Amino acid sequence: MQIIPAKTPGFVKTLFPNFVWSIVTDKKELYLTFDDGPTPEITDWVLKILKQYNAKAAFFCIGNNIEKHPEIFRNIITEGHSIGNHTFNHLKGWKHKTKDYIKDVLYTQNLINSEIVNDNSPTEKLFRPPYGKFKNKQSKKLLELDYRIVLWDVLSYDWDSSVSKENCFNNVVSAVKEGSIIVFHDSVKASRNLKYVLPKVLEYYSERGFEFKSLH
Repeated sequence: MQIIPAKTPGFVKTLFPNFVWSIVTDKKELYLTFDDGPTPEITDWVLKILKQYNAKAAFFCIGNNIEKHPEIFRNIITEGHSIGNHTFNHLKGWKHKTKDYIKDVLYTQNLINSEIVNDNSPTEKLFRPPYGKFKNKQSKKLLELDYRIVLWDVLSYDWDSSVSKENCFNNVVSAVKEGSIIVFHDSVKASRNLKYVLPKVLEYYSERGFEFKSLH
């Protein structure tokens, strides 16, 4: 499965109805998501910007980064954002056996669970496959394990160095609607575009009466 440019085509969503592509609502609500962290400096910068706009988000974390940067991971939790599983090794699902893929996911989930000790924290397990791709067998197994598989309907392309920061911003505003799930990355690769786009998106939609909510 491959998801391409900014707005996810409607027919793709109908092919995979068990995945979450956007939130059905008529309210002015948007759902920011950040993949590939936690990352030194960048993740904490994201948290600071989100706090300025009273915005919540979902962070789909790589288990290996959680192990290396547990204090940054705890900062995400402390700020009240949702946590999602993005595998331990940022696996390309189609290159791995299902049992190995699931083992990688479960190891990451144990790391997440060991840090989320607040009784008020969401108990729902969120998962996003790296690259938006995995085998059908892998997705079926994850659904059996009660994961909520979250994809997106707006892709910013913040990680792509060939995409200018202005076009990255336009990718978002040209595709967003009420209930959109938007993908950003709190990673080194994405930092140039992200540091330009995220404040502008927060300002642009806040001025238009939108709220930024976390998935749970």
